[in-house]
Amino acid sequence: MDPKVRLCLLLLALSWSANLMMSVSAQEEDDEVDIMDDGDVELGDDLLGDEGEPEAEPEESEAPTPPPVPKVTYKAPEPMGEHFFAESFDKGTLDSWILSKAKKEGIDEEIAKYDGVWEVEEMKDSKLPGDKGLVLKSRAKHHAISAWLLRPFTFDTKPLIVQYEVNFQTGIDCGGAYVKLLSQTSDLNLDEFVDKTPYTIMFGPDKCGEDYKLHFIFRHKNPKTGEFEEKHAKKPDSDLRTFYTDKKTHLYTLVLNPDNTFEILIDQTVVNSGSLLTDVTPPVNPPAEIEDPDDHKPEDWDERPKIQDPDAVKPEDWDEDAPAKIADEDAVKPEGWLDDEPEYIGDPDAVKPEDWDEDMDGEWEAPQIPNPACESAPGCGKWEKPMIDNPNYKGKWKPPMIDNPNYQGVWKPRKIPNPDYFEDLHPFRMTPFSAVGLELWSMSSDIFFDNFFITYDRNTAERWASDGWGLKKAAEGAAEPGLVKQLIGAAEERPWLWVVYVLTVALPLVLIIVFCCTGKKKPAAAADYKKTDEPQPDVKEEEEEEQEAEEKEEENAEEEEEVKEEQTAADKKSDLEDSPAEDGANEEEEAQDSEEKEDEVDKSDEKPEEDVLRRSPRNRKVRKE
Repeated sequence: MDPKVRLCLLLLALSWSANLMMSVSAQEEDDEVDIMDDGDVELGDDLLGDEGEPEAEPEESEAPTPPPVPKVTYKAPEPMGEHFFAESFDKGTLDSWILSKAKKEGIDEEIAKYDGVWEVEEMKDSKLPGDKGLVLKSRAKHHAISAWLLRPFTFDTKPLIVQYEVNFQTGIDCGGAYVKLLSQTSDLNLDEFVDKTPYTIMFGPDKCGEDYKLHFIFRHKNPKTGEFEEKHAKKPDSDLRTFYTDKKTHLYTLVLNPDNTFEILIDQTVVNSGSLLTDVTPPVNPPAEIEDPDDHKPEDWDERPKIQDPDAVKPEDWDEDAPAKIADEDAVKPEGWLDDEPEYIGDPDAVKPEDWDEDMDGEWEAPQIPNPACESAPGCGKWEKPMIDNPNYKGKWKPPMIDNPNYQGVWKPRKIPNPDYFEDLHPFRMTPFSAVGLELWSMSSDIFFDNFFITYDRNTAERWASDGWGLKKAAEGAAEPGLVKQLIGAAEERPWLWVVYVLTVALPLVLIIVFCCTGKKKPAAAADYKKTDEPQPDVKEEEEEEQEAEEKEEENAEEEEEVKEEQTAADKKSDLEDSPAEDGANEEEEAQDSEEKEDEVDKSDEKPEEDVLRRSPRNRKVRKE
């Protein structure tokens, strides 16, 4: 296939794809999702007016107005099925939550208090009127708030599912939005909730600088010592930056299974998974053997793989004193070198400052400038031969290295059984927890929390997520402008984008026109013309060319005939001279020959007319290309 044809097809395909994407985007903008879930959420008629009546039709004279952006009516999610905690904050109060009255230990008194402000309110740019949540309002303060579960959660044969929503309304510079599941203990007091309050699991987003984290930390109890140690799940492989910067509401979910596997989801998509036995740091189970702390390396232990050859002797011609560089004896001073001129001279135009004090500043000297006399010369000052590498330089002699015959390898302490070794094959069986809390420090305000839910049934959790976060997602999607509006809005903020748009649209069109609609046209074959008596351009030219070729052939033939006739005449003349009696007969033959020539000339005159008739478009054969 011709490269131009391929390029044209490619450009047409690209243009078609771009148009298809824009049309699909416009279609998505027009066809918003109509959400219906057990009669709780509706789109359409309920939002057409305060009284539920459709608006009056515009008059014919008025310009048509664009259709209004679809809205999503909100109804607070109601927990269904087995659950341990459910909070949507839609009552508008913190009656079931307890603010910490404690102080953080080990820091300045001014910032030790947990005096950060919490409020229950709608998001600043809420797409769901009536949807409220818990908002962290203060910057650079300690915040602590918690609530009791309906009943303690015990890790037995059922999974644990924890989920809640977060929206960084103003972005996040440095701070966390993680939740703590507080361990069930006899002395648990939510009024004194601090950073050191024992917890079973800590889960949620955290960010400071360019470090985007999604914590999953659990405290594991050593069965031998009874001490707790934090175990951190491996980092997610996916990039989390978007979830912290797009100012959208995201659903964070943690799933722990009795088989010791875990899953971490954002917006119902798995971003991290693994096993509590193999994918946490430090590992749950310690090594069976450890290095003996009382073992020490022997003094005669040789761990040098190479040593100097003790039998090597320095060669007699080895000169350790030879310099690395020597003067080039073949060098010659360039012509015009100014030996008596210095490279730098005092500036003749410089003037001593008026405030110069020779007692304090010393004797004044003019600043140095390059000598103008040296600008046109190859150099100034004393000429010295340049230095080159010394071919005889060898440096200090050292014996060559050889394998160490006494090499014993790198020493390591011997292994001994680990006195603290244990094997816990069921780390899922963690300490029960009875409360949920937020203990945070943040340099950003207006962090929005909503729809906390703890259960062991996945279907129940998904239904709660659909009624809460799913509704927010649908509302945010309905309010988002289409692709065309986004492009126009971006160009209004950055006018230079119009140039990019024009080039993006115009350049493919220009290329298509240039490569597909221009270029040399191939001459049409004679067979493409209709068979008519009307003269055709290429047929006429071909007739002239053929006629010229035939005329040349006829001239060549006539010249050859004339040569033959002259030769024949010469032969006859010689024959007449030899036999006079044959003159009469020869004259008769010459007369006959002249008559034959005249007949041939008449026939040749008739031949062009026959050729013209034969080359007529009606009788002409198609020429093979």
